[in-house]
Amino acid sequence: MSRDSLKSELYAEFLGTFILIMFGAGVVAQKVLSDGNYGSYLAINLSWGIGVTMGVYCAAAVSGAHLNPAVSLAFALRRTLPWKKVLPYSLAQTAGAFAAAATVFFTYRQAFTAFDGGVRAVTGPKATGFIFATYPQPFLSTAGGLVDQIVGTALLLMLICAITDARNNPLGAHLAPILIGLVVVAIGMCFGFNSGYAINPARDIGPRLFTFAAGWGREVFRAGDYWFWVPIAGPLIGGPFGVLVYDAVIGKSLASRQA
Repeated sequence: MSRDSLKSELYAEFLGTFILIMFGAGVVAQKVLSDGNYGSYLAINLSWGIGVTMGVYCAAAVSGAHLNPAVSLAFALRRTLPWKKVLPYSLAQTAGAFAAAATVFFTYRQAFTAFDGGVRAVTGPKATGFIFATYPQPFLSTAGGLVDQIVGTALLLMLICAITDARNNPLGAHLAPILIGLVVVAIGMCFGFNSGYAINPARDIGPRLFTFAAGWGREVFRAGDYWFWVPIAGPLIGGPFGVLVYDAVIGKSLASRQA
């Protein structure tokens, strides 16, 4: 692997994740800042799914379009990605998410000010921090949030494996991004209530770091009983678990049939 090759892959991961967060944070901003007059929960889920689809289409041929450290870690454990790429990929994904959050904010800056008077809040009636990063519902414990993120990310990786497995009803590379996007839509529609279904450490920590730097302050880390680590740890546990389940239940059977 040449340095130029790795650089191209990192740029692809950056741009693919940037596209994902632009669609995702953008649709939430539109709904929140318009007091619900533009957008709906269905629109939010559809836009996140479309963001994933378009991000994957953008980056797939160069880097594989992981767009998610949980995917990169799971594929490294599966030995389909060199371990030395996991950290650089994760940093590129996080940087792409940070840049997208900044772009959404500056695109909607006047709308933010009209909505909150320039006071950036994480909680309360004029809270806007959750436009960019996830926060738990008041009833959700840290343990419950961890389960939520493990389950959601395991489901995501399990289905990514199924969709991209050439041994298992191959669909063609041109259809895989659409189906992966639909998986994200379904996860959001079914499991988004607890905390907003981050299922991606970069998708959460990149925009959270932006809000920390752009006026929301330390509350982005303190809120929800220091919730910020849950959408990092949960997906990094759930992603490998989902791959393990797929390989043990389906992959092993497919391998034995081809033997």
